Amino acid sequence: MADHPVMVTLFILLLSGIALLGYTMPEEVRDWFKPAPVQQVQQQKPEKPRKVRETPPDVDPISLTDADTILVIDSEDFFTPERIKALREIVEQIESLDYVRSVFWLEDIPNLNIFGLREPLIPNERASQKRLDAAKEKTVAHPLVGGQLLSVDGKTLLLMIKFDWLHVTDDDACTIGLKDVAREVAAKYPGADFSFLTTGRVPIYLTAVRTHNANKVKYQVIGYGMILFMAVILFRGISAVIIVALAPMFGVFLTMGFIQFLDFQDNPFNDVVLPVLLSLVGLTDGVHLMVQIRKHRAAGLSGRDAARRGVQEVGLACLLTSVTTAIGFGSLSLAHHETVREFGYSCVVGVLLTFIAVITVIPLACRTWLGRSIHVGYGKGIIDRHLGRISVIIEMVLKRTRFISSLGIGVTAILILISLTLRPDERRANMLPDGSEAAVALNHMDRAMGGLEHSRVHVTWDDDVPSDSPEVLVAISEVDDLLLQEELIGHPISIRNILGALPGEGKPEERMSMMDLLPPPLKRAFYTPERNQAEVSFHVQDLGIARYGPTFTRIEEGLKTIGAAHPHFQFELTGSAVWRWRNLYQIVVDLAASLGSAAIIILVVLAFAFRSLRLGLISIIPNMFPLAVTGTFLVFTGQSLEIVSVCAFTVCLGIAVDDTIHFLTRFREEQLLVDSDEEAIRRAFTGVGTALIMTTVILVAGFSTVIFSDMRDQRIFAIMSGLTISSALFGDLVFLPALLARYAKRSQVPAMEEPEELSDPMVEQTLVRE
Repeated sequence: MADHPVMVTLFILLLSGIALLGYTMPEEVRDWFKPAPVQQVQQQKPEKPRKVRETPPDVDPISLTDADTILVIDSEDFFTPERIKALREIVEQIESLDYVRSVFWLEDIPNLNIFGLREPLIPNERASQKRLDAAKEKTVAHPLVGGQLLSVDGKTLLLMIKFDWLHVTDDDACTIGLKDVAREVAAKYPGADFSFLTTGRVPIYLTAVRTHNANKVKYQVIGYGMILFMAVILFRGISAVIIVALAPMFGVFLTMGFIQFLDFQDNPFNDVVLPVLLSLVGLTDGVHLMVQIRKHRAAGLSGRDAARRGVQEVGLACLLTSVTTAIGFGSLSLAHHETVREFGYSCVVGVLLTFIAVITVIPLACRTWLGRSIHVGYGKGIIDRHLGRISVIIEMVLKRTRFISSLGIGVTAILILISLTLRPDERRANMLPDGSEAAVALNHMDRAMGGLEHSRVHVTWDDDVPSDSPEVLVAISEVDDLLLQEELIGHPISIRNILGALPGEGKPEERMSMMDLLPPPLKRAFYTPERNQAEVSFHVQDLGIARYGPTFTRIEEGLKTIGAAHPHFQFELTGSAVWRWRNLYQIVVDLAASLGSAAIIILVVLAFAFRSLRLGLISIIPNMFPLAVTGTFLVFTGQSLEIVSVCAFTVCLGIAVDDTIHFLTRFREEQLLVDSDEEAIRRAFTGVGTALIMTTVILVAGFSTVIFSDMRDQRIFAIMSGLTISSALFGDLVFLPALLARYAKRSQVPAMEEPEELSDPMVEQTLVRE
């Protein structure tokens, strides 16, 4: 890297060219490597004869959940002449927009009159207040309205809006545009004191994407600025800072270009966290390498010889840190969540490319005019000047090796046990910025409507059961009663509720004959006799899916009991909330698999690299201690185990092991030069202490910038990373020296090969002087 600058430059240009292809034409490059489609003739197996079922009629059933955007309107009372008139005009004006396909609201509810006579839920605006009050009670009591389109207190009304996407030209039209139209109409009516919010899948998606894109630029700029600022203060030399900064910048440039070939789209961790993370990882190795190069330049070596000696001294440690960090990140590929897997793959690619950037750019730059003054300020930095004072820590540790090593093992074990009490959870609002309209609307929907998200119980029956059998309604009614017993389940609705709104009384089996009196769009919203299936729908609040664990468990047990009483029926609890609950345990499994596999592989790599299983085992304590500290912090602050936590834990393991490797590498080298193990520990601290403290300060400063993000997940990631890196420094400066002095005595460590001597006489003379 130091002796052949021309080859290194050509190699850098080659990687840059490949990265540029990723930025400009990734699809075309991916097509080069796609295999040609192979045509296969599949033999169709003879199917068993099935009962020929009747084709459902061409009816568009109503849906209480199918909306691109939901306009949430709040008012003290909608049932006044002026407010009803305002509502009708709001709906009319929104429907007149060219990009709006339909608006579903109260007046679109099908008629439940058994004689087919039109009885509107909302009377004419000229109706008397007494009639309006009666209409309000009737509307709230309607099974398709109360808790579905109108809150039970009558103060929140929903407009379910669907778009014609061919005419949508602006994202704001799907949210702000709708509210502007509604506000403009409401302003015409002094008594229409409406407030408006938008929610639903489109507003939530747009909010998440906009915040993601804004934070991607904002926090990268702030983070990089903080890193450079701290580096200038610590290095006390601008040229050294520029060279160190060039390496991670080049690594990020390569990575973000290369991962375009992998076609990972809209991954918030890749776009926001990954660049900052790779910058910090690259900066860590870069600082260690630059500290050694500056040291040799200050001793009188040329730029070439100083770079050569620096690579020789810390190159192996940087390689080991990159390999172990890649292993830590790569363990995320075991996760079942696609976003986490993609982040893990990207991190592996990024760490390896960043190592290449560090090991090529810094030695090459040190041979240019930039490297002429990198040693200026060496020994004058804050850490350099005060390192001697910090050395008392090593002396204190070496005097109490038995106590501190035992303390380290015991404290780590206790903190791990506390961390194991973390429980998984997940909320949809966590992906939204605090205080955003989408987050506020989610909370409002929880209070007013029992939740925005819907789940359902899917009911099917065998062909032996006639679709008009009273048993169908009996089974559905039992499911409905089961859901009504659960406090967290909001407003269940099924064909039973609709039949119950028809005139007359009687048992479910007696009312089954009235099914044919229902309007087809309403009947087939929850009941499809031609397919032997029906549904019971209910609301789920965004309280954290773990809160619903006991509820869903009781429901599934109840469904088994109902199924036993109706052997020809099948009952399935389904929906997005149920899916998230069932896969919630996978977060814990992913974390255990990621950390376990990463820890084992890192142990094997370190034991192989240092040719000592004992050193590999010793490294477990300082590497697990910071993770245990962070896990305990989450427990004590009432946090849960989430996807972001899984990523942060694994990422932190990859970063925390870096300092341990640098310390162990220097310790093994010093053991070859001195007779005392304690002296080897002291010299290892002196040799890498400056870089360890410097990188920790810079890393914590870089991550701290993300703490001010309005995205909760990003804040959690930054807090966990900063806490882990800080406690990793403590573990490496306190617990690791005690463990080495206690369990890695010279007689227990196999000899390593002598380092290759430099052939340059000037280098040899300088080393003799040192």
